[in-house]
Amino acid sequence: MKHSFCEDWEFTRHWTEAFGKGLPVPKQQAVRLPHTCREVPLHYATPADYEMVCGYRKRFRVPPVQAAPRLFVRFDGAAHQAVVRVNGRVAGQHRGGYTGFAVEITDLVDREGENLLTVQLDTREDPAIPPFGFVIDYLTYGGLYREVWLEATAESRLTDLFVYTPTLQEAVVQWTAELTPAAVAVRIRLETTEGTLLAEQTAPAAETGKMQLSVPEAQPWDTEHPVLHHAVAELLNAAGQPIDRKQVTFGFRTAEFRADGFYLNGKKTFLRGLNRHQSYPYIGYAAPESLQREDARILQEELHCTAVRTSHYPQSQYFLDECDRRGLLVFTELPGWQHIGDDNWKDAACEMLQEMLLQNRNHPSIILWGVRINESVDDDAFYTRTNKIAHQLDPSRATSGVRYLEKSHLLEDVYAYNDFSHNGVTPGAKPKKDVTPDMGKALLISECNGHMYPTKPFDDGPHRQEHALRHVRVQNAAYASGEHAGCFGWCMFDYQTHKDFGSGDRICYHGVLDSFRNPKLAAAVYASQGDTDPVLAVSSSMDIGDNPAGQLGTAYVFSNAQQVKLYKNDVFVTALRRSSWTALPHPPFVMDDTIGELLETQEHFSPSKAAAVRDCLLAAGKYGLAGLPLAYKVKFGWCMLRYKMAFADGVALYGKYVGNWGGEATRWRFDAVQDGNVVRSVTLCPSAKLHLEVKVSRTTLREQDTYDMAAVRVRILDENGTPAPYAQFPVQFAVEGSAALVGPQTAVAEGGMTGTYLRTVGTAGEAVLTVSAPQTQPVVLRFTIEKEDAVWN
Repeated sequence: MKHSFCEDWEFTRHWTEAFGKGLPVPKQQAVRLPHTCREVPLHYATPADYEMVCGYRKRFRVPPVQAAPRLFVRFDGAAHQAVVRVNGRVAGQHRGGYTGFAVEITDLVDREGENLLTVQLDTREDPAIPPFGFVIDYLTYGGLYREVWLEATAESRLTDLFVYTPTLQEAVVQWTAELTPAAVAVRIRLETTEGTLLAEQTAPAAETGKMQLSVPEAQPWDTEHPVLHHAVAELLNAAGQPIDRKQVTFGFRTAEFRADGFYLNGKKTFLRGLNRHQSYPYIGYAAPESLQREDARILQEELHCTAVRTSHYPQSQYFLDECDRRGLLVFTELPGWQHIGDDNWKDAACEMLQEMLLQNRNHPSIILWGVRINESVDDDAFYTRTNKIAHQLDPSRATSGVRYLEKSHLLEDVYAYNDFSHNGVTPGAKPKKDVTPDMGKALLISECNGHMYPTKPFDDGPHRQEHALRHVRVQNAAYASGEHAGCFGWCMFDYQTHKDFGSGDRICYHGVLDSFRNPKLAAAVYASQGDTDPVLAVSSSMDIGDNPAGQLGTAYVFSNAQQVKLYKNDVFVTALRRSSWTALPHPPFVMDDTIGELLETQEHFSPSKAAAVRDCLLAAGKYGLAGLPLAYKVKFGWCMLRYKMAFADGVALYGKYVGNWGGEATRWRFDAVQDGNVVRSVTLCPSAKLHLEVKVSRTTLREQDTYDMAAVRVRILDENGTPAPYAQFPVQFAVEGSAALVGPQTAVAEGGMTGTYLRTVGTAGEAVLTVSAPQTQPVVLRFTIEKEDAVWN
């Protein structure tokens, strides 16, 4: 049984013996978990903002759990070195902020009176433990940033339960236990999530054991139908009554990497994904369950990814649970970034790896373990050791390790390579033979793009277009090769980093989303590869002032529709052609012809005359009249002679159909057509009528184990619903009622986008959030806050 221990904590930024003894100290704060030791600004954050030796403490009484006399405190995440004391005595210590740990407090508590639990937490970057040693490319915020639990068990207890599925109709169940003579048997039950029994088996009690159960009625877990099951293990006494119970969730699925790619349940499946950090503006790592699940939803529902890499450390159980529930495939890895330390450092890395495996190996979404330090050099002895740990603790999954090196030593099952070779001109990806030393093993692109072309939401249109196209080229090359198991773009969203990386404000603008999870143009590259929802995004604003010499040039439309039609002032122009990146499930469309059929329908030219004149006008738009290649000059002259056109006629047609100078602003419309029906439409036209689009992750927030939060994403749009990237306005947030704002009351819309967070404050009721900005009408959102008492479960 477990009970939430997230409420009623006190916090100090300066650990002292007085605080550890329960005495009042200056500036101590009442806090709730998850908690960040200090909120940081969005721009120009620094590790000094959160590096400290801080303290947490909680007073508690032991609940009446006579049937479960042993007591443990479990920490899901404490960054980065913790000393846990109960009533002044050390209960345990832990190194590493990315894996959970438990300490037993059975013999340290007063079962009749009040107890004091304290955590002395060192949040500094200590070179003695991973991922530290060198400067790393992300901030490593401190605090008790994940949940804490009180667990009660019997004297005989199950300490671990692991299920894997060699086939889609059988499961291997392994357990470990601490036993007393009272425990005589172990019973294993496999059930549906609704509780229907599928298989059951009993064996004599043992400290370690394994069973293989046949389950012919099992439904498989996959990306489209992620059917989950429960495994329940019970320790039984002589009367057949349970004295301890442990339940885990798993799925019937097989995951195999072969030389030509990845196979899920025997079906070749391309891993189209993004890398994810676990950070958020202001609060760093300290996000509750709802925000963790929201990121998984965005990856699948909005970005239509099939996979995610948890760079560069294990992430929240809630995030992984949601990946399980959604069928989102996961590549997760031990903490680290480039640096390998001494033997003690390696021992710590191996401890973290073992914790990662034991805590996460029941998640069916996880298909690959990363057992190398990200982007590190070869170390055969070290990586022989890490591979052995992974294969011993989990014989069902492949291992890999992310490197930037070509032909490095391959001790793992999959060669994961950060392919940054594409620079906008070069091929999208390197061929397999140039990267891996073993053609018989799978190759995976673990990162691409990112620092090669940082892109801010407020960069100009051509820059944002090239950012998107680089993701197109690399993903297309990986699909086309037939040799890549998948490709993880860098990365899901912008993130804070050390001064040695990122832009001058210490943000890596590498994301396809901004820090608040608002989409940049490149997000549409991923979103348009899905089949469930219609997607239509145009890479150009179609404003002549955004382009050199007023020429629109070539633009791209990212859509999963069968066809995209272009209209000018509501008159049909042309159906856009597909691009050459045809290996993608849904290649982008190319818009390089803004004349199309207009010369026929509006000027009543014959088809042959219209085609010839259109070619000349489009060439003039591309090269300029002064820079026209000789072939087009000759063609211009031929048109004038053949169709008896004066030079002034050509100039007039150029101004009307190409230059658009001096006339009324053009209204462009793009229609996405599926099965003959318009499923989505985008209109682009200069507009000064702006409004706020405010999207929230949830409007009903629930307090139970701890507080709840809502993510608020804000965009400034024009009257046609098109993002207004030049609306760099101050955005005001005002909250009333049973919730509080996280972060400042005023934020600046960057590229027309910003956001904030709302946190519950411990009471049920309602809350009202008002969002306002210049030149727009305020948006008022109402939230319902429900409160339930935390329970044992």
